[in-house]
Amino acid sequence: MNQFTISEISKITEGKLYSSPNTSDEIITNIVTDSRTFFAGGNAVFFALTGPRNNGHNYIPQLMKRGIKNFVVSEKKWVNSKASFVFVKNTTEALQKLATFNRRKNLYPVMGITGSNGKTIVKEWLHDILSENFSIVRSPKSYNSQIGVPLSVLLMNKNYNLGIFEAGISEPGEMKKLTEIIKPEIGIFTNLGDAHQENFESYEQKTEEKLQLFKSSEKLIFSVDNQLYKKKITRFCEEHSVTPVSWSLQKNKNVFLSFSAEKKESYTKISAKIESKKYVFKIPFSDSSSIENACHCFAGIWALTQKPDLVLKRFEKLEPVAMRLEIKQGINNCLLINDYYNSDLNSFSIALSVLQQQAAKGHLQKTVILSDIQQTGIPKPDLYKQVNQLLLDWKIDNLIGIGPEITEYFEVFSVRKECYSNLIDFKKSFQKENLKDSVILIKGARKFTFEKISALLQQKTHQTVLEVNLNALVYNLNAFRKLLKPETKVMVMVKAFSYGTGDVEIAKMLQFQNVDYLAVAVADEGVQLRNAGIQTPIIVMNPEEHSFQNFIDYRLEPNIYSLELLQAFTKTVSQNALEEFPIHLKIDTGMNRLGFKTNSETQQAISTIKATRWLKVKSVFSHLAASDDPEMDDFTKTQISRFNEIARNISKQFSYNIDRHILNSAGIERFTKYQFEMVRLGIGLYGVSQTGLGLEHVGTLKSTVSQVKTVQKTETVGYNRKGKIEKTSKIAVVPLGYADGLDRKLSNKNGSAFVGGKLAPIIGNICMDMLMLDVTGIDVNAGDEVEFFGSNNTISEVAEKAGTIPYEVLTGISQRVKRIYLQE
Repeated sequence: MNQFTISEISKITEGKLYSSPNTSDEIITNIVTDSRTFFAGGNAVFFALTGPRNNGHNYIPQLMKRGIKNFVVSEKKWVNSKASFVFVKNTTEALQKLATFNRRKNLYPVMGITGSNGKTIVKEWLHDILSENFSIVRSPKSYNSQIGVPLSVLLMNKNYNLGIFEAGISEPGEMKKLTEIIKPEIGIFTNLGDAHQENFESYEQKTEEKLQLFKSSEKLIFSVDNQLYKKKITRFCEEHSVTPVSWSLQKNKNVFLSFSAEKKESYTKISAKIESKKYVFKIPFSDSSSIENACHCFAGIWALTQKPDLVLKRFEKLEPVAMRLEIKQGINNCLLINDYYNSDLNSFSIALSVLQQQAAKGHLQKTVILSDIQQTGIPKPDLYKQVNQLLLDWKIDNLIGIGPEITEYFEVFSVRKECYSNLIDFKKSFQKENLKDSVILIKGARKFTFEKISALLQQKTHQTVLEVNLNALVYNLNAFRKLLKPETKVMVMVKAFSYGTGDVEIAKMLQFQNVDYLAVAVADEGVQLRNAGIQTPIIVMNPEEHSFQNFIDYRLEPNIYSLELLQAFTKTVSQNALEEFPIHLKIDTGMNRLGFKTNSETQQAISTIKATRWLKVKSVFSHLAASDDPEMDDFTKTQISRFNEIARNISKQFSYNIDRHILNSAGIERFTKYQFEMVRLGIGLYGVSQTGLGLEHVGTLKSTVSQVKTVQKTETVGYNRKGKIEKTSKIAVVPLGYADGLDRKLSNKNGSAFVGGKLAPIIGNICMDMLMLDVTGIDVNAGDEVEFFGSNNTISEVAEKAGTIPYEVLTGISQRVKRIYLQE
C-alpha cells in the first residue's frame, strides 16, 4: 500500500476527520476490516463495516484496547477523543474509494480476471509463470468480493510493476463498484457457470454484469467454445472498443488463437497458433479444467508481452493450486495448518490470523515453519524485518526457518528460532519429541516441498480421509442467517463429533463466526471444548447427574427436562454456593422424548426455580418432530402453537427475559416466522437442505485406489462370492470399509463412488477395511482419488441408497478416518 495518513484518508474518502492529538500525520501501515484478524502491531486503521447481521462498530472498544488509534465509521456516536475517527456515510464505499485512489497512483499494467470458475487458478498460474519477469502484486487467496477486491488493490505500491486481481459477484450491481477499483488494461473472462445463478434473472444478465469489469480495458481474453456467452462478449468488445483476444480448442473459426490439446497419461501437450506462428508447450495435467486454465494463461501472457515463447518451459512446472489451507491433527497433541503452496507477505499475514484463531486460549504454543519469501520486490533486509514484526505482532513462540535467505537473515528474528539452509538439513536434525502441544503453521513457497514436512508431522496416514470445508460451513451458516432477523440468536449443534466432522475445529470456527450458543449431547463433549479454549456458551442436551460438577467447573448449561433432574442440579449448584446459574427448560410438545409434558409438571418446575436464588432460566425450548415433512405441517403448527402458549406462561412468571426456541434446520427453512428469539441449527450447517436453499457440501469422504486388476467372466468378487462378473471387468480395490463407517447396504451395486470422472458401482460385499469398484470402461489407475460422497456424489444420494438419513451417514464415519479441514 502507498503511504497514507489518517488526514489523507479522510480527504480521499470524503469523510470528516475527528483527530486525536498528534495522530493526523502518522503513516498508516495496516488496513483492518475484521476485528478477529487483528492481533497487534503497526499503526492500523479499522474500517467499521456494517452488514445485515454484524456491525463492525461494536468492536471498536476492544480494538482500542489492542492498540488501534484510527477508525473509519458511519455511526457518529462512536466518535470520541481517545482516537482519530473519520466519519463517512458508508464505510464499505469509503474503503472502495481509498482502493480506487491507490489504483490510480500506480500506473503499471493490471490484469483483471472474472468468471464462475478458475479465477484463482489462472491468477496463481500467471504469477508462477511471469514472476521471473515481473514483480507482481495479486489478490491474496480468493479475495474477490466487495471487500476482498479493495483490500487486494490497496496492496499496490511502487515495489511492483504488474497487478493481477480477480473479481467475483453474487448479485447484480456489484461489478460496477469493482470496475473502478481494478480498472484492468487486460481482462480474462474464464467461463460462466451456475454459481450464484439464483440471484440473476438469466445467464445473459450474469454475463452482462461480469463484463462490466472490462468496459475500459484494452484487451479481453475469452473462449468462443461456450455458446452461452460467445455473441454477448463479441458484441461487448465492439461496443466498448476492446480488442478481443478470442480462442478456441474446438477448431472454431474466426478466432485470434487456435489451440489443440493432445492428452497423455500424466501431461497434456498443447499447441497454440496465432496467425502464422505456432507455439507448443506442456502442462503436467490432463483434465479439461486445467487445459482451459492453461489456455487462458497463454492468451494472457501473449496479450501482456507478445512474447509467450520466453516462458513456455515454465508451463511444465505448474503445480496444483491449493485453494484453501488444510488443518489436520499432528503428532504429540499438535495441530497442523498446511499452507505450503506459496510464500508472500500478504498470504503469510492471513495464515497467521488462522494460526491465532486455532491457538486462541487453547494453551498451545504457536510455531511457524517458514521458507524464504519470494518475489516481493522488497529489499531482503527490510523484508525479513517485516516478517519478524509480524511474528512479534501475533506473539509467535517459535520460528523454524528453511532456506538460504531466511538463514542469512537469522539474526533479524527476535523470537525463539532455528534455521536450516534446506529441507534436507531440517529433516536430519528433526526430532518428533521437540514439537509438542503446538499449533504449527507450515508456510512455504512451492519449490521447498513443505508437504514432506507435513507428512512427518501428521498424526494419521490412513489413505481414507474426510475433508471438511470450513468455508462451505460458514457459507451455510450465513445462508440460514439470511433467513433470520438480525436480533435472532443462533445455537449450533456440535454434538456427536459435530455430526462426524470433528468437534474442536468446528467449534473454533463457529466461535470465530460469533454464534450465540453451541450445543453438545453430554458434558464430556463440553469439557473437551472448554479445554480447547472455546468460550462460547455451551448447552448440554443430555445432562447426567454424575457429571454435574463438570457443569459448574466448566461453565456448561444443562437442559432441564424433569423435576428429578431439576432438584438434583439445584442441590449441586447450592453446594457450590453459586447464584443464578443458567439453565434451559425443555418442553415436550409431541415428540414424546425428553421434556416436561404436563402443565402441572411445568408449573412445579417454575415454582421450584422461583423459590431459590441458585438458578436462572436462560431459555425455554421444544423439539419439532416432523418439520421436514410437508404432510405433517398441521402437526408441526400444533406443536409450535402449544409451545408458544407454554413459553408465554413461563415468561410471565419471571422478571427477566427468557429466550424461546423450537426451530431446527428444516424448521428455519420452512417455518421461518416462528423463529422466536433463537433457533437451533444442526444438519443444515453441514449442507443438507429441505427446500433447495443452495447450501454447499461441507464434507467429502475420499480415498485412493490401492490396486487395479482384471477379473474374468467366470470369477466373482468379495466375500460370499456376491460380486457377480458378467463380462471381463476391471476392478479397483479401495482401502475403505465398514470399519471406516461405510454402510454395508451400499454393497453389490447399490452404492457407487466417483473415480476417473465417472460414478463406478461398488461390486461385491463391502469388507471391514476395503471395498471393490467396477471401473470397467473408466480410466483408473492405482493412486487415483476416489470420492464416496461430496460434490460429485451427494451425501443425500448416498443416504437414500443406504436406506437411512444424512445424519447417520455423517455421524457414522469412524474416528480412525483422518479429518482434514480446508479454509481459505
